Amino acid sequence: MIRSLLFAPGDSEKKMTKASEGNADVVILDLEDSVSESQKVIARGMVTEFLKVKSKGVKPKLYVRVNPLDTEYCLSDIADIVTGAPAGILLPKCNSGSDIQKLSSYLDVLEVANGYPKNSIKIIAVATETAASVFNMGSYENCSVRLNGITWGAEDLGAAVRASTSLTSTKDWTSPYQMVRSLCLFGAYAANIEALDTVMADFRDTSQLAIVCDQARKDGFTGKLAIHPCQVDIINQAFTPTKEEIEHSRAVLALFEENPDAGTLQLDGKMIDKPHIEQAKKILDGIKNL
Repeated sequence: MIRSLLFAPGDSEKKMTKASEGNADVVILDLEDSVSESQKVIARGMVTEFLKVKSKGVKPKLYVRVNPLDTEYCLSDIADIVTGAPAGILLPKCNSGSDIQKLSSYLDVLEVANGYPKNSIKIIAVATETAASVFNMGSYENCSVRLNGITWGAEDLGAAVRASTSLTSTKDWTSPYQMVRSLCLFGAYAANIEALDTVMADFRDTSQLAIVCDQARKDGFTGKLAIHPCQVDIINQAFTPTKEEIEHSRAVLALFEENPDAGTLQLDGKMIDKPHIEQAKKILDGIKNL
């Protein structure tokens, strides 16, 4: 279970260190948007060295957001950072499951070259940053065993369609981005992987963040991206099952174990059936890794 994913600029050792010392489940060392063109190669070297020192010594799993596959930087990003044994790669501007397959094939070779176990480096896709990608959200099922999550983004997509804004005056997503968010959610569940909500850019508004996280979890998202350390604890709290939810899940599974031939049962005055079993299993499986 991945609840929180915190970005840290790859050209700032100070920010990477601070992020890795916090409570995020995943720290994403960034080589893309937060790094200027002139710093791309320098940042790649800094991230690689940081991984070599920190990848096995910190609690958060260290992922790297590489540059998109169609840029001049991507292959060098992947070849270099793999030597530092990252836990995973965040692939931006992913158009479909075929992009994941391409990245996975590169990692197949690099894992062998570096003596790593097969499929040890995971992938999370940023799957809605181009107009074409929106039509391919159902393409991630069975594309790679490495793929363990999908997230979405509004800023690059907004630029692609010349949108002047993606938010309403009340900080809700406008209708095109509500649709894209929903497609990401359903695409993730179709592929049986983590559904990760995008960042909230206004990191100072922690009250709104709590509301946004609560709604995202109710909708079915399992975690959320963060751009500032102050967002992490709020996100973790929102996406951690409560004591009551854990106890209820255990009760659901126990009741069906006692009645293996039953299709529906009653618990606390409510009918429960197969979907409740699946939900209970997901909750209990998720807390094993916390």
